[in-house]
Formats: sequence, structure tokens, C-alpha cells
Amino acid sequence: MSTTTVHLLRHGEVHNPDGVLYGRLTGFRLSDRGQAMAVRVAAHLGGTGPLGAQRRDVVHVVASPLQRAQETAAPIAATFGVEVVADERFIEAANHFEGLTFGVGDGSLRRPAHWRYLWNPLRPSWGEPYQVQVARMLAGIVAARDAAAGHEAVVVSHQLPIWVTRRAMEGNRLWHDPRRRECSVASLTSLHWEGDRLAGITYTEPAADLLPATPTVPGA
Repeated sequence: MSTTTVHLLRHGEVHNPDGVLYGRLTGFRLSDRGQAMAVRVAAHLGGTGPLGAQRRDVVHVVASPLQRAQETAAPIAATFGVEVVADERFIEAANHFEGLTFGVGDGSLRRPAHWRYLWNPLRPSWGEPYQVQVARMLAGIVAARDAAAGHEAVVVSHQLPIWVTRRAMEGNRLWHDPRRRECSVASLTSLHWEGDRLAGITYTEPAADLLPATPTVPGA
């Protein structure tokens, strides 16, 4: 029975001076710190990072088609001599508030026109249903696992899809408090498989020392 690991990597920090929910909008690149995070994760997986981890057996790199994910994947693919495969199944969650600031005092919640999208936080009513996110992510993860059978794959995606997928795989409810997500920028949520059986999940932050002092705005 082969052992395969699929690493779900959240992209690095995004250049977002206006603090909007960027969602699936184009043109949101990595910040300079985000670029450094991507290089750090590549070094970590390649066995040359400051944490002293051994070189991983990565043979497949796949990423959301959004710019920030592609830029995060690039140094990893270069480290292992493979191409980045773009896969729509790993894209950010759709969100009604895309392109807007989100808050009560100075954000879009001040406008009554948006209130009708907040009626059901369990689905959620303001964006792509959690169950839909999980279904597409799992389909992509299985494809990545099969492409890297007996080795390792890196999947670059986004915070919300990664987090709800992890919750589903651990048997937890999908609705949650966004402030409690364990999925920082440039973090690795690693799925360890024995054949087609999930044997365990681990979480690491190879770029923890590069994390900003204040939380970044999530994409969705």
C-alpha cells in the first residue's frame, strides 16, 4: 500500500492596501512579504529552510488559477523541477462582498442593501455554500493524490476552501467562527494517505516568523 501526502498550501500575503475582500478578483498579487513567504515554503519543502526539515518528495504542484496562488506555487515548482498545473477546483470561494470592505463601522455592513445576504451563516447565504466548496476541493485533492501516488503533491489554494475541507475531513460541522481558522498565510495543511485511506492531518507554518503583526484580510 503506497503512502502519499497532499500538502494544502494557503498562498502568501497579498498586496491589498485598501483592505477589501478580494475573493476571485484579478490583479491581486503577492506583497513583497508574500513573495518571501513563497520562497520560504519552497525552501522548507526542499530541505533548505531554517527549520531544518528534510527534503520532501514532491512530484506534482497544482494551484488555483488566481495570481496570488500561482505566484506562491512558482518557487515550489522550480525547486522540484515540475510545472504548475492550474486547477479551478482550488479557486477562492465566491462571495457577495467581493471587492468591498467588510465591517459594521466603516464597511459594507453599514448599507442596508447588503443585509439580505446575511440571513443564513450556516450555508453561508453571502457566498458559495460550504458543501460545494468541500465537494470541489475533495475532487481536486483526490486527483492530486492519484497524480502523486507514492510521493507528495502540493496544492496551493485559499483559506476558506482549505479550512472547510479540513473540517469536513475531520468530521466537524462546516460553519464556524472565521476568527478561529487554523490556516495562516503560507501555512501547510498536510493530508497523509495510505492508499485511498486518510491516515492523518498535520499543520505547519514554515513562514511563521514572516507573519504580519496584525491579521490579514481573508479573501472570502
